[in-house]
Amino acid sequence: MKPKIYNCYINGEWINKSSGEKIEVENPANGDIFAEVYCSSLDEVQYALESAEKAQFAWQMLPVQQRANYLYAICEKLKERKEHFAKLLVMEQGKTLVEARYEVDDTIRYLSYSAEAGRRIQSAIFPSDLPNEQLSIHKVPYGVTVGLMAFNYPLALIGRKIGPALITGNTMVIKPSELTPVTASEFCKIIEEVGLPKGVISMVVGYGHDVGAHLVSNPLTRLVSMTGSTRAGQAIYKGAADNVAGLVLELGGKAPFIVLDDAEIDKAVEAAAISRYANCGQVCICNEMVFVDDKIADEFTEKLIKRVEKIRVGDPMTDVDMGPNLSSKGLERIDSIVKENVAQGAELVMGGKRPDGASFEKGNWYEPTILTNVKPNQAAIQEEMFGPVLPIVKIKGYEEAKDLLNKRDDSLSAYLYTQNHRLIMRSIQEFQIGTIFINKQIVGYIQGYHSGHKRSGIAGEDGIYGIEHYLQKRTIYMNYE
Repeated sequence: MKPKIYNCYINGEWINKSSGEKIEVENPANGDIFAEVYCSSLDEVQYALESAEKAQFAWQMLPVQQRANYLYAICEKLKERKEHFAKLLVMEQGKTLVEARYEVDDTIRYLSYSAEAGRRIQSAIFPSDLPNEQLSIHKVPYGVTVGLMAFNYPLALIGRKIGPALITGNTMVIKPSELTPVTASEFCKIIEEVGLPKGVISMVVGYGHDVGAHLVSNPLTRLVSMTGSTRAGQAIYKGAADNVAGLVLELGGKAPFIVLDDAEIDKAVEAAAISRYANCGQVCICNEMVFVDDKIADEFTEKLIKRVEKIRVGDPMTDVDMGPNLSSKGLERIDSIVKENVAQGAELVMGGKRPDGASFEKGNWYEPTILTNVKPNQAAIQEEMFGPVLPIVKIKGYEEAKDLLNKRDDSLSAYLYTQNHRLIMRSIQEFQIGTIFINKQIVGYIQGYHSGHKRSGIAGEDGIYGIEHYLQKRTIYMNYE
């Protein structure tokens, strides 16, 4: 079947073929090229930024509820086309249809939360030191913002970024991952249908080293929001430095799943499995490694293996639990780390290969995998896997787990299973991490706050604190004598 052509969307216009370079989009389940998108030229990227700048002040001056109404209208369109977008996500990213439907729902929640938050943006008035004066602090938009999306949630990350940007009066140029540009193009059809003013949202497509770099370093860009790897975040940090642009960076993580000897083992096992293999392990806050007390390690591991054996791998359009990995290169890297650790003495207790069967001969498939006897200095512990591999490390209690966690620089999230409330309270104070799931599996509530510490990011997203990052403060000293 001939691949379908998808276009970029700039200043209310559909753009294609200008740069001549074409990105082929592969279905990770079977390797078929089902779509093509032409890369944006740098002239088009500049046009998108200039269009955003031209549109921004008029957008800012709209009453906030009018801006909210556009977001509500987008939500209604997404509800109408939920199944269409869900199936598109399965084809483009490889997540299961159930997970894809949840992603569409999450996108609607991100947008509607931002719309609801419009009426709650607060400024402040403080007493003056002198009579007949007023001191006030107003919150104002940055202006032109840029949204750079990771490949693991192609639709939800759009909602997560444009919702806060637009409700606060900013305009935004979005660039999806070059691996998953199709969903973004389809989303822009909704942008056009709801009549969003031209230039408020534009979409360009390309690679980080050219299109991304131009967006980040351009003087018109006043804030960059990016979800992606730490390496990419470091490049953006440098690229935005000359303009001192604002940054919202959610970067890589390596979440330890800590199970102490007093944990409810069955609940911990269930949470560990769900939190590792969701979206084929391609979630930044996934359980990336287990630190389990050696007193219960054997029992925990035995039960975990039995639980993971129940994970059904197969065609993500059907009723299965896990689909393929998005990227063949990512899969090769994962497999090399598994082989390296086995050579270093780790024990491969399940998985570690492509599933058997004709249906798995093509595409980016990998079995749910568990490694035991893994040491803290080995690659499976040191490097973010972003795939369906779970290494298990035996520890001797809370202190060792805390030390292993706090020595890391990728401090996005962690899990802790224990019934010791003193240790729970200590972990809140002592874990140098952005998010802690205590006796809780992977989750992300819209009203929460998603941020990393250390090299896992700066600022953050979601909830009232996430919306605040899209606003600057303007102080007014006014004499009315």
